[in-house]
Amino acid sequence: MDIGVISVRYARALLKSATTANLDAQVYQEMLLLAKCYIDVPALRHTIDNPMLAKEKKQMLLNTAIGGEQASEISKAFVALVLKEGRENMIQFMANSYVTLYRQQKNIILGKLTTATRVSADMEQKMRTVVEAKTQGAVEFETQVDPDIIGGFVLEYDTYRMDASVKTRLNTILNTLKK
Repeated sequence: MDIGVISVRYARALLKSATTANLDAQVYQEMLLLAKCYIDVPALRHTIDNPMLAKEKKQMLLNTAIGGEQASEISKAFVALVLKEGRENMIQFMANSYVTLYRQQKNIILGKLTTATRVSADMEQKMRTVVEAKTQGAVEFETQVDPDIIGGFVLEYDTYRMDASVKTRLNTILNTLKK
């Protein structure tokens, strides 16, 4: 069976259980944390995939990755189920699938604002408000500083990209002059 199909099935079941218990938002944060742990600590995948490591040790590691003692009982039970079924090699995909399903259910859009210098919280909130008005959904906003754009900003969300950077404008002028 396909990894994607299995991970989505597990994620749907987790989302349904978490929604029923009114813990879907907490489980969302825990699955985000788990997915981030897999990215930030590449050795985690090798450790969890190691067949020589006892299931108890794997459970302890995964429970720590979802928030330790503060993690919800649903997430802890989910980790235990995944280990019991021998699907621990797919748990990263399950976490990412849960995040995707939760965002779809709650109409959450990912947005990214790139600026040449750090922007104020007020300016970030204004940009978030603009995106939320256009998408009629909540926005999870990521800000990034990239001095290479010289000035202005680049705003990305969903499939939309607005490039109002000085670098792009200068390149446009340069290309016009070359013709």
